Amino acid sequence: MRCPFCGNEETQVKDSRPTEDNSTIRRRRSCPECEQRFTTFERVQLREMTVLKEGGRKQPFTRDKIIRSMQVALRKRPVDLDEIEQEANKIVRILESQGEPEIVSDKIGALVMEALTRLDAVGYIRFASVYKDFRNPEDFNDFLNKVSHLKDK
Repeated sequence: MRCPFCGNEETQVKDSRPTEDNSTIRRRRSCPECEQRFTTFERVQLREMTVLKEGGRKQPFTRDKIIRSMQVALRKRPVDLDEIEQEANKIVRILESQGEPEIVSDKIGALVMEALTRLDAVGYIRFASVYKDFRNPEDFNDFLNKVSHLKDK
């Protein structure tokens, strides 16, 4: 592992431990050249996946994009980053287990919305407003009416 501070090719692992959900290994490393310490995370990647966007565009799948979009939806909400990470890991495992090399972006959006329902109602509504492309206040009202009916059941 290359040192992010000085670029030295050789670093030493000082400590390794799994994360809470056992999906990632956290490694504390040190550089013998500059003596700086840093942390790396190692996670299993079963296959390379590509996201099919609207209009036929393709881009590589990145777990970090799921986390960033959830963080934006949950900004200033009482949800820990660990909870977001765990939900993102669940989404990635679902997508990888389906065995498809190409994933339609709508499928990812639906999985993120499902995860947000478990984390925070306000974050769910924020994400939905962008994901479902609300254009006017009536769109919000219609969506909120649907959501409130789901809560009643």
